[in-house]
Amino acid sequence: MDLGIRGKTAIVCASSRGLGKGCAMALAEAGCDLVVNGRDAQKLAGTARDLRERFGVKVIEVVGNVADPAVQKELLAAAPAPDILVNNNGGPPPRRLAELDREKILDGVTNNMITPIELVQAVIGGMAERGFGRIVNITSLSVYVPIPGLDVSSGARAGLTSFLAGVARTVADRNVTINNLLPGKLDTDRLRTTQGVKGEETPEEEAARKAKLSVDIPARRLGTPEEFGQICAFLCSVHAGYLTGQNIPVDGGLYVSAF
Repeated sequence: MDLGIRGKTAIVCASSRGLGKGCAMALAEAGCDLVVNGRDAQKLAGTARDLRERFGVKVIEVVGNVADPAVQKELLAAAPAPDILVNNNGGPPPRRLAELDREKILDGVTNNMITPIELVQAVIGGMAERGFGRIVNITSLSVYVPIPGLDVSSGARAGLTSFLAGVARTVADRNVTINNLLPGKLDTDRLRTTQGVKGEETPEEEAARKAKLSVDIPARRLGTPEEFGQICAFLCSVHAGYLTGQNIPVDGGLYVSAF
């Protein structure tokens, strides 16, 4: 399917690996020029090189934590009039309630709620004026299904969801949409971290871990960053202009609800 966004410019946060990279790959495949971001300069450079070589699009790299105002400024300088914004950032590590303090809670809220709001605030006016904009926030299935130990992440992302639900309705008439993707169990470094995996796994260990994680997933497997990215790219397409303010689980059917 032609997504109708060839030549558009997209900022994809935290896109050197994992779900962010999957989104960047799918948008590049659709013909978008990209501003990509990550904290590891070497890994980010490798991702950017791969995108250029495979898809022939323009790719600008911005190194650093997107929660840093200086990094945000650099992202926006690289793409002062973006058509697409994909908000993403790493979540805080699993912690029990007793292990949390004010600093850790505020850090999680800054990374996973305040930062995406700041970026939306910076780009949404221009998108509305130009008559096209697509904003996708990568949140988490934990917004719907609490996961013990990820309370800061869940709370911050739920706050972002509620905050932008009203904002989405104020720009829909100018062809600007805001939607959220809620990843479930996808095969990423983040999932491995939350499962306590340290170091390299043998093929047998990896297969056993994935099989155990997949038992309660109707699809009977973990999702991939690549297929997650394709869903993101569709939300950014010209075909998705009538879809806004929605939370879309990407979880192989794990979240059970008829509504």
